[in-house]
Amino acid sequence: MSGNDHLVPVVAYARISADLARDAHGVDDQHKVNDGTAAAVGCRIVHYYTDNDLSAAKADLVRPDFEAMLKVLKAGRMPDGQAVRGVVVVADDRLVRRVGDYERFVDALTFEDGRVYADAKGLKDLYNEDVESMGLFGVVISKAEVRKIRRRTRRSHRRRAEQGIPVGGTRPFGWEDDKRTLRPDEAEKLAQAARDVIAGKSLHSILLQWRDEGLRTVHGNPWAARSLKLALWNPRLCGWRRHNGQLVRNADGPVVGQWEPIITPAEWMAIDALFSARIRPNVKADGTVTDYRTPSHLLTGILRCGKPGADGQICNAPMRVSTRPDLSGGFIYQCPSRSMGGCGGSGRNGVKVDEYVTEAVLAKLEERAAVRTRGDAPWDGTEELERLTKKQRTMLQKWQEDLVSDELFFPENQKMEVRIKHLRRERTEHALRVQRASKVTVDVRERWFSGDLDMAQKRALIREALHAVLILPVGGGGRRPFNPDLLILKWVNG
Repeated sequence: MSGNDHLVPVVAYARISADLARDAHGVDDQHKVNDGTAAAVGCRIVHYYTDNDLSAAKADLVRPDFEAMLKVLKAGRMPDGQAVRGVVVVADDRLVRRVGDYERFVDALTFEDGRVYADAKGLKDLYNEDVESMGLFGVVISKAEVRKIRRRTRRSHRRRAEQGIPVGGTRPFGWEDDKRTLRPDEAEKLAQAARDVIAGKSLHSILLQWRDEGLRTVHGNPWAARSLKLALWNPRLCGWRRHNGQLVRNADGPVVGQWEPIITPAEWMAIDALFSARIRPNVKADGTVTDYRTPSHLLTGILRCGKPGADGQICNAPMRVSTRPDLSGGFIYQCPSRSMGGCGGSGRNGVKVDEYVTEAVLAKLEERAAVRTRGDAPWDGTEELERLTKKQRTMLQKWQEDLVSDELFFPENQKMEVRIKHLRRERTEHALRVQRASKVTVDVRERWFSGDLDMAQKRALIREALHAVLILPVGGGGRRPFNPDLLILKWVNG
């Protein structure tokens, strides 16, 4: 019989912080503390339960070892049959910080008589109602302290955001380790990607290019569509600060961060409008590209079937591409069958439709480029947005000073907030149109046919000019010469 056989067998529980969890010496030190506490009260530890970097205060967080320990305590034995007669912890607040968990722990420990509980201060009799009540009171105090810490943390994060201080953690792609100075090679890649997205290039195309170049994230991983999208959608690119998903603003507008920007605010607003339109399909800016992957043909998704049905309503189904080796160009745009949501009753030579629409769009873009040389029209909502923003701040100040009642403030503030959000969305959509238009110059025709523009960018320019193209039926049956009058172009802004 060994000298430890007369000691009470107990388990030990420790909730270790992230720093200690990453340090083997820290974990060993934690075990030594528990060993010393156990020996001092006549116990020996038969198993350690440790939840690394898992807060006991978060209601939605599961601590696997804590839950396993409760099962062992209630059963009175380990899965291998080893008897367990109690628990040793470093401190109560490392064990539980929520009332519900404390009650579950006490119920499991006192499921049988004679169980032992100890912390660094010594043995505690949880069978005594006064001791249990004091423990419960301690949990309540601990919970209140957690709330205070969280409030202070939130205020600290908000204050840092309002001062434009960079967030902690790994450096963002495009900046050095100080999170303020640009890393030229990465910054140039992000700037070019931002310009390409604004010009209509798909994320998929940019990803393929980056992968071919062997470009990696700051963690050394290959770029994915989501990580690239988040990098481009981050207002940090133009020097602005985001907090809890919203731009941080002061009386002068968005807060400017303490780092070098990569693109201009107007360019980021264009990207914001583009990506926002994708997650709000019912609210689209004119010219917003909705291609997630670049189609193989120029007018896929843009052409619509204009054949009327028996009720006089046109089909309006998006036309698809069908291979036709017997035709010049080898394909046609065709309305899908009834089972696929169309009427299947119309089709047109793909190459000829592409040629006609291309010429019409290029003429429209050249006309707009020539007009733009006389100056871009500014967004006409600036004055209203400034007036409403100032009015909202004034009303808020009066409400805080009890000069405006709740009954007046909340309904009026809600109305203003809705209108302000609408105006800000219009402003970002206008920024997208302006940035897109800045890419279209009088040499657009030369760039189109020289190969300077890829398929995604060509489709983006078409969407900039056209809402859709309606294909009217030829009529009369059989093959007929191509008639451009049977193509109805629905132009953006008339």
